[in-house]
Amino acid sequence: MDIIDHIKFVIDKIRPFLVSDGGDVEFIKYENGIVYVKLIGSCANCAYGDSEIKDTIESILTSEIPEVLEVRNIASE
Repeated sequence: MDIIDHIKFVIDKIRPFLVSDGGDVEFIKYENGIVYVKLIGSCANCAYGDSEIKDTIESILTSEIPEVLEVRNIASE
């Protein structure tokens, strides 16, 4: 499994948690150790969106995939 497929696989494991709150996450790209995602649904407008990225998605991805250094929400750039 290449790194992008691995990232998408891990995101798919996280997805049910977000969907249960009315949101979702979309993988955009992986570049230089950074995974770019976009929060959608209720997650997109949530005041806690950036902390959701860091505390949940980034934490899980960096622990499962050593090449991943950071996760960024493209909506906040």
